[in-house]
Amino acid sequence: MGMSPSMKNVKCPICKKPSVEKYRPFCSERCKMIDLGKWLGEAYSIPIASEDTKKEPQKLEDEND
Repeated sequence: MGMSPSMKNVKCPICKKPSVEKYRPFCSERCKMIDLGKWLGEAYSIPIASEDTKKEPQKLEDEND
């Protein structure tokens, strides 16, 4: 199974060398493992918006008023 023409120009996200089909999108096992290590070490993260951050803070009413 060959790479499509658009996949031939993909560069490794770690070292920027041309990617290799076996390790796509990486060029080697080494770069693949470096990327995995970054995910596991939490160097990468996917931001999420929680319901709490979407709402405006509620004002606390003073019971003594």
